Amino acid sequence: MTLTAAAVLVPLTVACGIGKADSGPVGVQQSRLTGIDWRVDSITAGGTTRHAPAAARLRIDEDGKAAGNLGCNQFSARATVHGDRITFGDLRTTRMACAPDRMDFERALARALTTGTLVAKADDGKLTLTDGDGDRIHLSRSAPE
Repeated sequence: MTLTAAAVLVPLTVACGIGKADSGPVGVQQSRLTGIDWRVDSITAGGTTRHAPAAARLRIDEDGKAAGNLGCNQFSARATVHGDRITFGDLRTTRMACAPDRMDFERALARALTTGTLVAKADDGKLTLTDGDGDRIHLSRSAPE
């Protein structure tokens, strides 16, 4: 009887217990991250939220090329996307000077993008990238131009 119960329950346990259920914005598929123009809305770091300048943007292409605007300067980088995990390589940027508040935001965004692997969570046209310290980059889908 025990052997029969185990023979029935083990396949059910394996079938039901592997992987995460798709219950909404828990994980993100690469196709929901790449090929999309994202507007950077804000950064929350160390409990402080900084609102982004209107120019701040991010795009990751399927081939791993990332580019955008940090708030003042344009940037490009390599991005590795594995499921809901994103890692950016070194940023290459232009070298323009802007108002101090835009430059402060730019430094914070560059630091957040490159401090390690980020976990992506997408929900209804919004994207949040969270680093290992819990700091978050908040983005939303850019409207088509």
